[in-house]
Amino acid sequence: MSELIDFLIVAVVLVAIGVYGLVVKRNAIRMLFSIEIIANAANLTLVAFSRGIPNAQGQVFALFSIAIAAAEVAVGLGLIIVAYRLYKEVDVAEYKSLKG
Repeated sequence: MSELIDFLIVAVVLVAIGVYGLVVKRNAIRMLFSIEIIANAANLTLVAFSRGIPNAQGQVFALFSIAIAAAEVAVGLGLIIVAYRLYKEVDVAEYKSLKG
């Protein structure tokens, strides 16, 4: 049982690091990495509970989530590259004209 708590503590730390990166940093790439850290914390929680309860559904769901996160990163990096070509900047505060 303490092993599950250890995994959850690591997941909480990862979520805290991700939220910090989203709130403090204005660099689009760093914000994308922060989102990935939060997603990995969720995946760690899924695998930890799946291991605690002898059921493989959590691990399968975590693998599915990893595949979705990889697609998310590809789309996000594509958007960042297009924004960089337009603005020559990756600071999200400079993208004011994208508001519509």
